[in-house]
Amino acid sequence: MALLERFGFDSYFASRFATFASQGLVAARVLREERENLLVVTEEGERSAEPAGRLRHRAASRLDLPAVGDWVALRPAEGEGPAVVEVVVPRRNRIVRKAAGDAARPQVLAANVDALLVAMGLDADFNPRRLERYVALAWESEAQPLVVLTKADACPDVTARVAEAEGAAPGAAVVSVSAVTGSGLEALATHLAPGRTLALVGMSGVGKSTLVNRLLGAETQAVRDVRASDGRGQHTTTRRDLLLLPSGALLIDTPGMRELALWDGGGNAAFPDVAALVEACRFRDCAHGAEPGCALRAAVDEGRLDADRLASWEKIAREEAWLARRQDEGLARAERERWKGLTRGAKERARSKRSGVP
Repeated sequence: MALLERFGFDSYFASRFATFASQGLVAARVLREERENLLVVTEEGERSAEPAGRLRHRAASRLDLPAVGDWVALRPAEGEGPAVVEVVVPRRNRIVRKAAGDAARPQVLAANVDALLVAMGLDADFNPRRLERYVALAWESEAQPLVVLTKADACPDVTARVAEAEGAAPGAAVVSVSAVTGSGLEALATHLAPGRTLALVGMSGVGKSTLVNRLLGAETQAVRDVRASDGRGQHTTTRRDLLLLPSGALLIDTPGMRELALWDGGGNAAFPDVAALVEACRFRDCAHGAEPGCALRAAVDEGRLDADRLASWEKIAREEAWLARRQDEGLARAERERWKGLTRGAKERARSKRSGVP
C-alpha cells in the first residue's frame, strides 16, 4: 500500500486534489501543528512545512488555516528549508470548539475525522453531563461519537456506569477499558479499522496518554498521575499529533481540556429525546417553563426525562444562543470596518485627484 493511502488518502481526497496536482503541487497530510510550524507526511515521508504567506493572508479566521488531519497541497522547498503549504484541500469535516476564554473565537481540534473518541474515566472524572457536551461536539462535526470509559479496573460497577453513559450518549457506542489490565481493548480494536481517522478527546487525567501507549504498543506518550489533592489531571499531552496505529487506524491525540464550549451548535443532535419532546409542546414558542402543555416539563414530572439532562440541554441551548449573538456582532463589526476602509480609500483617491497627484 502506498504511504499516503495508509494515512487515509482515498478517492474522496484524490478527486479534490486533482486540480492542485496539475499545478505541480504535492499531496500531504498534517501530522502535527505547533503555531505555524507543521509536520506533514508526503509519499516521500515526513518533513517540516509552513503555510504560505498568501494562505495566511486569505484566511478569514483560524478555521481556514491548516490543522492536524488536514490534507494540503504542498510546494516542496529547495534545499533544507520547510516546504510551503499553498492550499488546504477541502475538508470532509472538522472538529471545532469555542476557544477557552471569554472571546468568541473558534479552535480547530482536528480535521477529516471519521469518529470522535471521547475518553472519560470511571473514577471521580465520570460525569454524564460533560459527556453530553462531547457527544454534541461529535454530532455537530459530523463525526461518529465513540465513548471509551477508561480505568475500568477502578470501578466497582462497570455495567451500571456503561448504562448511564449510554443514556447520556444516544447513538454512540460505549466501550469500557482498562489500560492496566487490558480488559476491553479487544472490543475497542473493532473500531480501529485501517485508514480510519479517530480524534481522541477528554479531560486531563482520564488516562488518554496511557490508552494511546497501549494502542501503539510502546511507551511514546508521557504519563503523569492525577493530583492527590483533588483528583484532577495534569497536562501531559501539550500538542495535537496524528499517529499511525499498528492496526492501520489513525489516531489524533489531543491535549486534555479543562472546559468545552461548542461552536457550531449540535445540542439537539446530542439530545434526540429532548428534541422530540419539544415538537410535542402545545405552543411552538414554548419557553419550557410554566406554560401549559409543555411536553418537557410533563416528561420530567412523569419520570420519562431526567431533570438534570433537561437542565444540561437548556444550558447548552443558552450558550449556543449567546455565541450566535456574539458571532453576528463580530460579522457586523467586520462589515462596518470593511465599509470604513472602502470609504477612506475613496476619500483618499478623491483628494489625490483634486491635488493632481496620480
